[in-house]
Amino acid sequence: MDNARAWLEKIHALEFDRTIKIMNVCGGHERSITHAGLRGALPPWLEVVPGPGCPVCVCPEEDVYQAIQLALHDQVILVAFGDMLRVPVNVKKTEVRSLAEAQAAGGDVRPIASPLDAKKIALENPGRPVVFFAAGFETTTAPVAAMVSEGLPANLSILLSGRLTWPAVAMLLESGSPGFEALVAPGHVSTVMGPQEWTFVVDRHEIPAAVAGFGPESLLASFYSVLRQLQSGECFLDNCYQEVAHPGGNPTARRMLGEVLDIVDANWRGIGVIPRSGFALKPAYARHDARRLFPDHADPDRRRAGEMPPGCDCAQVVLGKIYPNQCRIYGRACTPRNPVGPCMVSDEGACRIWWAGGVRVAADA
Repeated sequence: MDNARAWLEKIHALEFDRTIKIMNVCGGHERSITHAGLRGALPPWLEVVPGPGCPVCVCPEEDVYQAIQLALHDQVILVAFGDMLRVPVNVKKTEVRSLAEAQAAGGDVRPIASPLDAKKIALENPGRPVVFFAAGFETTTAPVAAMVSEGLPANLSILLSGRLTWPAVAMLLESGSPGFEALVAPGHVSTVMGPQEWTFVVDRHEIPAAVAGFGPESLLASFYSVLRQLQSGECFLDNCYQEVAHPGGNPTARRMLGEVLDIVDANWRGIGVIPRSGFALKPAYARHDARRLFPDHADPDRRRAGEMPPGCDCAQVVLGKIYPNQCRIYGRACTPRNPVGPCMVSDEGACRIWWAGGVRVAADA
């Protein structure tokens, strides 16, 4: 931690006569910042705001609903990354509102940790259709694309809800009121796609930006970098994760994404449709596209842009407009044991992270 202490001292040596807000896009960053207690160690004039870096939180309701209906009404094995099982949808109290509840109601729903687990389950159950509900950003979507490219069992299909990270940040910046003066970009996405994906922040919006890893040293180095940029008035994209995030990213992963998937307009829960922000299987892989194979459960009426459960402010948290404990139901109706909104479900959701970090009451309590 000696390097972290040195970066903290450099940050405290800086002088600002106003509050500075830095947005960290990544849920992994938010977890590291919170669990390391970095906010409490920073100067009082510096705020670090969590952003839209939780794929579980922004997975659109219509996709979760379709997965639930598949599990309940078709003789499929529905597999998904563990966090997705507890994401709630807006339905009547008498209806099944999550994949976990669908499992309890008799659906064959299985949590997995890797895309290869989905392939293994399909091979072990050749007589049954297996649907992999694959939600995630570039880092988890790239392995899905690689698995598809290598060839899938005939009984395995993908319900893909993949998203690109940078378009959500671009949308915030183009809104005219982003609510932050500097950006810390996710190191793992930059490892896959290359740090250059974030140059638009500097070039188009003249906002300081830095790519950071997940240790306190890299995060604090990125904070110091963007603060120095603000002080000097010279904006650039700094790479504070050079040992892993290389120029151009991972060429194999990028090739797999390009060969298997198209980039399409996509809905983000709590935000709405963001142009060219989602992944979809190319037509060549239609025989493994669950949206084509099981169209009966697709419900466009569930596309309620910006809507969260009553009282839930997850949309505002995802957009960095409020802190998690400023949500009206944080720590009251909404807790990890009984999550109302998606931000309290995932380990990358800001509300769940703050709760795990010891913040157990609402800001106005």
